[in-house]
Amino acid sequence: MEHTTIAISREVKEQIMELGNKGETYSEIIKRLIESAKKRQLHDLLMNEDGTIPIEEAIINSKKRWQK
Repeated sequence: MEHTTIAISREVKEQIMELGNKGETYSEIIKRLIESAKKRQLHDLLMNEDGTIPIEEAIINSKKRWQK
């Protein structure tokens, strides 16, 4: 795997260290944080209630729309 160097402040470096577990590399910590952020984004997307209606209202609307 190719490695690269990124410049971060000492404060950020210390914060990353605080989030890590014993023996974890910076890459491992950051990778874990990225995965956590992706899961949170997916959760927020799936649980977003904007533009939704309660199921009871949807049932009433569907019965009106597709009457026999």
